[in-house]
Amino acid sequence: MKKELLVASALVGSFGLAGVAEAATATWSGNVRNGVTGDDTDGTAAGTYGSVQHSSLSFSVSETTDSGIKISTSFSINDEGVNDSGNPAGLSLTFTDDSVLDLIEAGNSIGTYIATVPSASGEQGITGSTANSAPTGLTFANTSDNVGFEWKSAADFMGVEGLKGGVSAAFGDDGDGSSSSTAETSWSVGLSYVSTAGDTTVTIGGGIVGADDSNAVTANDKASQSAVSATAVTGDLTVGVGWGSGSMVKTTTTVGENVEVDSAEIMTAGAKYVSGDITFAVGWKDGSASDIATFGSNGTNTDSYTSVGASVDYVVAPGVTATLGYSTADSQDENTSQNANSGSSWYVGANITF
Repeated sequence: MKKELLVASALVGSFGLAGVAEAATATWSGNVRNGVTGDDTDGTAAGTYGSVQHSSLSFSVSETTDSGIKISTSFSINDEGVNDSGNPAGLSLTFTDDSVLDLIEAGNSIGTYIATVPSASGEQGITGSTANSAPTGLTFANTSDNVGFEWKSAADFMGVEGLKGGVSAAFGDDGDGSSSSTAETSWSVGLSYVSTAGDTTVTIGGGIVGADDSNAVTANDKASQSAVSATAVTGDLTVGVGWGSGSMVKTTTTVGENVEVDSAEIMTAGAKYVSGDITFAVGWKDGSASDIATFGSNGTNTDSYTSVGASVDYVVAPGVTATLGYSTADSQDENTSQNANSGSSWYVGANITF
C-alpha cells in the first residue's frame, strides 16, 4: 500500500518562512522478496540451491500547475537487490488532453507499446551467459542515450477508438574508442490497439527502433529491430504471443564480449489463468542469433536460447504472495551447448509489497 508523504505548508507556517515554496506531493512503495531456488544444470552431477533475497523502495513525486499540466518524476533507493542509491528518473509532463511528454531518460516507444505476453513468475536461477547473443526478450535491441524524449498520445489516437501511439528520440555522444560502442542517435515508433469482441479483449502492440553506433568501425547499427505481440483476454484467461527480429552491436563489461549480432530473432508465447487468489502461468521463449567478436565483421557463429517455465502464485494475505516456479533452459554458444547455463531450476518464495 502506497503511503502519502505529508510534507507541505505546515512546515512553512511553523517556521514563519513566508514566500518559501511548498513541497510537491510524494508517495512511496516497495517490496521485499525472499525465497529458495534450486538449480540442476547439465554441467553438474548434483543439484545446487541457495537463497534469493531482493528488495525495492521507490518514491514518486508530482504536482499540477495552474494551467492543468501535471509534472512528475521518481527515484529509487534500492531496486531488486541492486544498490541503486539515489537513482532518479526523468521528468514527465502530462497535458490536459492526457498526452504525455517524457524528458531525460525517456526510453523508447517500442518498449512502451509492446503487448505484454504472459510468462512464468519466480526467481529460477538458470539463465543464458553473456557470451550467448541469442535474445531472451522481445525488445532485445532497445537502446538509447538519456538525453532524449518520448511523446505518448492520449487514448483514441488520430480519432481511432482503442489506438495509442508514440515516438521517441535520443542524442548521445561520439567519444568512444575503437573497442567500445554506444548509441549515437536513436529513434523509435510504437503503436498499440485494443479491441473487444464479445467476451474477448484483444491487444496488439509493437514498434521499431533504430540507433546509430558511435563507433565508426562496426558493420551494424547499434540497434535495428522490429517487434510485435498480441494478447487476448477472455474472463480469467489471458494468452499471448510475440515476435522480434533485428541486429545490434552488443556491449558488455567482459573483455572480448563486444560483438556484432546479426539475424537475431525471438518468439515468445504464454498463458495465464486466475482463479480467485491463485494465478497459474506458463511461458515459452526461443531465441537465436549469429554473432562474431570482431567489430566491422558480420556475425558467423550461431547462438540459441530456449526456455519453458510454469508457476503458481497464491495471495496469502493482502500484499503477500507466495510463488512456486519451475523452468528448463537450453543454451548454445557458437553451436556448442553451454552445460552450465542449461538444465532445470525451481523456486519457492514469497513477495511482500507495501
